[in-house]
Amino acid sequence: MKQFKTESKKLLDLMINSIYTNREIFLRELVSNASDAIDKLSFMALTDPSIQLGTDQLAIRLAFDKDARTITVSDNGIGMTEEELDRNLGTIAHSGSEAFKEANAEHQGEDIDIIGQFGVGFYSSFMVAQRVRVVSRAYGSDQAFAWESDGVRGYTVTPALPGERDGENDHGTDVTLYLRESGPDDEDGPDKYLSEWGLRDLVRRYSNYVRHPIQMMVTKSRELPKPDDAGDDYVPQYESYQELETLNSMTPIWKKRSSEVEQDDYDEFYTSTFHDWEAPARTISFHAEGSLSYDALLFIPSRAPFDLYSKDYEKGLALYSSNVLIQEKCAELVPDHYNFVRGVVDSPDVTLNISRETLQHNSQLRAIARRVERKIHDELLSMRDDDREAYEKFFENFGRGLKFGIYNSYGAAAGDLAELLLFWSAREGKMVTLAEYVRSMAEGQKAIYYAAGDSRERLEKTPVVKSALAHGYDVLLCTQDVDEFMFQVMRTYHDEGMAGDSEHAGTDPRDLELTNVSTADLDFATEEEKAAAEKAGEEHASVFDAVREALGDKVVAVRASARAGEAPACISTEGPVSLEMERILAEGPEGERAPEARRVLELNAGHPVFAKLTAVQEAGDSEKLALYASLLYDQALLVEGLPVDDPVTFAKNVCSLM
Repeated sequence: MKQFKTESKKLLDLMINSIYTNREIFLRELVSNASDAIDKLSFMALTDPSIQLGTDQLAIRLAFDKDARTITVSDNGIGMTEEELDRNLGTIAHSGSEAFKEANAEHQGEDIDIIGQFGVGFYSSFMVAQRVRVVSRAYGSDQAFAWESDGVRGYTVTPALPGERDGENDHGTDVTLYLRESGPDDEDGPDKYLSEWGLRDLVRRYSNYVRHPIQMMVTKSRELPKPDDAGDDYVPQYESYQELETLNSMTPIWKKRSSEVEQDDYDEFYTSTFHDWEAPARTISFHAEGSLSYDALLFIPSRAPFDLYSKDYEKGLALYSSNVLIQEKCAELVPDHYNFVRGVVDSPDVTLNISRETLQHNSQLRAIARRVERKIHDELLSMRDDDREAYEKFFENFGRGLKFGIYNSYGAAAGDLAELLLFWSAREGKMVTLAEYVRSMAEGQKAIYYAAGDSRERLEKTPVVKSALAHGYDVLLCTQDVDEFMFQVMRTYHDEGMAGDSEHAGTDPRDLELTNVSTADLDFATEEEKAAAEKAGEEHASVFDAVREALGDKVVAVRASARAGEAPACISTEGPVSLEMERILAEGPEGERAPEARRVLELNAGHPVFAKLTAVQEAGDSEKLALYASLLYDQALLVEGLPVDDPVTFAKNVCSLM
């Protein structure tokens, strides 16, 4: 028996117990080796006219024996000599496929597509097998040889037994795994691979697009002919039979140009692969060639998955290398704000980790990710401009993620994502982009105004929004919890200007502030209205001071308002925390410790209620003034959609007036 070198023993132990984290990839590695062997023989046939070989003769066969606990992977490829068995399988990390690729680099990707590169994939077999026997006969050789090992003590290379690869043109390789026993509590043990379903599932998941057919004898059922003398009570009879079936589809749809594929085919691939019952809203197919080659097929779903905004949701695109699945969800290929995109990227050029389960993080992967992000962005812009109804439906499903992308990047992603945002226009009564809002701004307007709350209908009725509309300013009504946080980090929106637009000629590029209409120092009033409010504040300063004293630390100021409209009072805020932000933060994990807004009570000096308030103050009835102040404050909170501080006291105050 030949012995592994000491270092090789250590490496083999690492291979079996450390390098691979998922034992089921053993079949992927063996199928990839078989595919390489067939490709090498195909290449020989192309370069040597004496080799007559039909491509329909080349295939990979799978078989299993449940009683013997064996799985066999066979190919009719180039095979190995005795020396090659010793060198390729006895020397760990020696890759015959890699050497072949280097010797024939100029032909890679034409008629050959060699997968192997590390020379270690074969040894993943020992994760599930206690013993492995490889019988191989090199093309053109009369003798087959067998390599056998338990992965611990060493290996043997001997002539094959009679009946093993000794037929005419019986070149190729058989790899037989003698599986380990599964423990009583080992749900993921090797036993699950000893079935048609188990092997079929592994092929579908990892090797579905290997370019050569992967075949297996499968059991099927068919109805027997009805006997001539059968009566009316005849029950159909069935028989089982064996049939050779190709398990893989071989041709990846993402390798084809979009002009060659019908949309129905893309839809079928999407629904079957990503388990969605609804066709995608958009399909993106593109290809890159050159120093970095790859194919990509992306899908924008028509609806959000139920767990999109849960902590268990995993983003990522399926990453293939030479048609072999490397990662089911490669998170590095898409940014978080496009986490809803599904699809496939296939590149032979990405640098893989030795286990091929993970990637080396490098410039190649980042280059692909940048191109993917740009393609998604351009497709969404196209949908926004060409099919607004479809885009509004998309935004309803996924807009929150785009907004969070701006917030999560501290505004760095706003340059691209701001173009994709939609908001409800209080004046237009429809969804608009920020650019559309800017194009319809009032003359002299220098900011984009928004209001944040839990209901569009309620926001439209608030005094500050009604005041803005009455003075000719549109307001964006924001009802998602992320909206105001996003605007806080965006701060401004860059308007490119409309110099080339005859309707808006002469508009230069500018940065417009994003301003909450409930900000205390914001006032849409005319100069006359402002003057009237200022005069009322001066004439009735004692009233405002008395109300401020009655409310205590509930407010930081009480002042005359020129924007309350028909309402007797309204609430505004000073500082970065608005009323809506306070509400959202209070519902979060911080709860009562969350920061509070600096509230300002604005009184409408032209409202009849203010006259009552003034009369009470002049009469010296401090108790009634405190009652009125409390009611006005609570009423203003309710209008803003916020709970009153003390519902019991509020109810008592209302009853006392009745």
